[in-house]
Amino acid sequence: MDQFFQNVLNSAAYALIGVVMFGLAFVVMDVLTPGKLWDEISEKRNTAAAILIGSVAIAIGIIVAAAIH
Repeated sequence: MDQFFQNVLNSAAYALIGVVMFGLAFVVMDVLTPGKLWDEISEKRNTAAAILIGSVAIAIGIIVAAAIH
C-alpha cells in the first residue's frame, strides 16, 4: 500500500511540473511573438496563434511523458 501512495505522489509531482512548464512555455512564447498572444487568440480569433500554442502544449506533454517513462 505504501508503494501505491508513492506512485500517486510521484504522478502528482510530475503533473505539477508539467503545468508549471506549460505556463513558462506560454510566457516565453508570448515574449517571443509580437503583440499579446492571449489577446490574439481570445479577442482576435487568430487561428495561427492558437495552433502555435497548441503545438507548444503537445511538445511539453511529450517531454513530461518521456520524463515520467
